[in-house]
Amino acid sequence: MSWKEFLSKKKIEFIATILILIVILLLFTNFLQYIEISKGTTLQDPVLNIFSPVDLTWFTFSMIYISLITAMIRFLIRPELLLLALQSYALLIIFRMIAMFTTHFDPPEGLILLNDPFVQLFGNGEILTKDLFFSGHTATLFLLFLIIDKNYLKYIFVICASLVGVALLIQHVHYTIDVIAAPFFAYSSYRLIIILHKNAQKKDNDEK
Repeated sequence: MSWKEFLSKKKIEFIATILILIVILLLFTNFLQYIEISKGTTLQDPVLNIFSPVDLTWFTFSMIYISLITAMIRFLIRPELLLLALQSYALLIIFRMIAMFTTHFDPPEGLILLNDPFVQLFGNGEILTKDLFFSGHTATLFLLFLIIDKNYLKYIFVICASLVGVALLIQHVHYTIDVIAAPFFAYSSYRLIIILHKNAQKKDNDEK
């Protein structure tokens, strides 16, 4: 579907999705500040206890940004996939807010701060440490794996998601459960949006 055809059919939905996502992201930013000052629980993680943390910040964000840029290039050709990605991501953020609100974890012992080199250029220098359950980075890359339509890109994204998940554990940024749970939340977000799309399409067909 070309952008012209896409906008002729989905313009209102596309604009509404962007506006809703912006609102959710603004709420999420304030929510993270609340989580950061909340008292949490430190988990005993037998996997993290096996090894000492290693700083893999640059490797982690290289995998993340390579994946995001690759996905955006593909989405510029397939705007319907971009719409699906934005809606699924918005729902994923809502799931993260609910999950973090109900868990309240303190960061793992030995944590090496994950300093996003791009965000720090424009941010206030504060690095969050309690946005734990579940791993947003891992979930986002797995979401790209689910949405993308080319098999070779699916392989790239699932490999990147796996490598980032492992790197986050090696750096003690997340607990094991944070990383393991991430793909399940990503899949739930993706499937719910797909179901909503199918129901909306069925309703349109019934009205014709």
